[in-house]
Amino acid sequence: MALIKQTSHDKVTVLLEEILDRANMFNALNRVEKNKGCPGIDNLSTSELRSYLKENWIQIKESILLGTYKPNPAKYVLIPKADGRKRQLGIPTVLDRLIQQAILQKLAPIFEPSFSKHSFGFMTGKSAHEAIKQAHQFQKEGNIYVVDFDLENFFDRVNHDILMSKISSKINDKRVLKLIRAFLNAGIMHNLEYIPTKVGTPQGSPLSPLLSNIMLDELDKELETRKHKFCRYADDCNIYVKTKRAGERVFASIKCFLEKRLKLSINFEKSAVDFAWKRKFLGYSFLGIKNPIIRISKQSLIKFKDRVRQITKGHRSQPLTERINNLNTFIRGWTNYFQLTKTERLLKDLDSWVRHRLRMCLFKQWRKPRTRVRNMMKLGAIFEESKEYRCSKRYWYKSKTKTSNVILNNEFFINKGSQGVHENWIKGRIIT
Repeated sequence: MALIKQTSHDKVTVLLEEILDRANMFNALNRVEKNKGCPGIDNLSTSELRSYLKENWIQIKESILLGTYKPNPAKYVLIPKADGRKRQLGIPTVLDRLIQQAILQKLAPIFEPSFSKHSFGFMTGKSAHEAIKQAHQFQKEGNIYVVDFDLENFFDRVNHDILMSKISSKINDKRVLKLIRAFLNAGIMHNLEYIPTKVGTPQGSPLSPLLSNIMLDELDKELETRKHKFCRYADDCNIYVKTKRAGERVFASIKCFLEKRLKLSINFEKSAVDFAWKRKFLGYSFLGIKNPIIRISKQSLIKFKDRVRQITKGHRSQPLTERINNLNTFIRGWTNYFQLTKTERLLKDLDSWVRHRLRMCLFKQWRKPRTRVRNMMKLGAIFEESKEYRCSKRYWYKSKTKTSNVILNNEFFINKGSQGVHENWIKGRIIT
């Protein structure tokens, strides 16, 4: 018997048996173990999942097939956002993550091929870089204004009935639909209190990104029908137009569409119709109008410096090499994401700033005045130059002096293993 059958109206019968197929479950297990993540409310970790399944999988599989499986509530977690507010995450148990991942692996190939080419988030073969390149191209074509709208608490306000209607338009197996609905209605656990979830799809679950794209695909199709030039990455959507008046008309009509058709609201504090170079998109921004340059947004630069400060602050006993290793890991990931930036001078300035932070670390480690003098002289400073480091606690000021720049120069930190922002950016350009 075929496990996937094509039916009328492009519907697909995804039999639950295929989702629970041994090969699919092993792939899902490997992915969950690779992603790691913190435990859910049952405190079962990813490292313990495999042994747990050896003892319990037969009963778990049977309950899923019978439709009696009941997902656990997600664990309520708050993480800080760039604007100072908190983002709510719902962390499922590792078992629920496994089952959701198995569902995802079978649903994604069914839904993704019909998604808009202007949707870039959480899809195989697509990335934020592609979205930025597309936005850049739209601006080069003369679409210098952007309708930048932010959906207010999107993941917390997804209407379950509308979402399930969209899923059932392609999926026939009622057991699969019932299981997905069970995950949506599982609720969250906060401070030992159960909170039901009548709306929303918790961020933190494997299924959530696909469900968000299914929900917003109707918006994409509407924008395509109107022949708008747009880029959407999850709930972050920019529409590019030639005039502000056109942008205001688009904003009003899309607001109406979202409220009536999808029961979603726009966050007016974060949304605007403005010059594209005045807005940020996925951490990037643009410089110029006629021939815009891709650059890193101010907010992203602030977050970069905040993270470097965290790595280099306090802990006087922490070896410099350990700090540098932590910095290298962060900087590699950061420059990989911001590989598209064309503002090379800025990256060199960031390197200079990072070196000042590292010099501060050394001065704090050399706590005693005579230790500072002795170490600076060992590195090549004359006694008169070294004396200025004896009693000063103005670490930032001292890190920028001529003597510091000469003695604790680029070569010194390179020999300690430091990898610069600009260096990693250059390497990334060569590879790509």
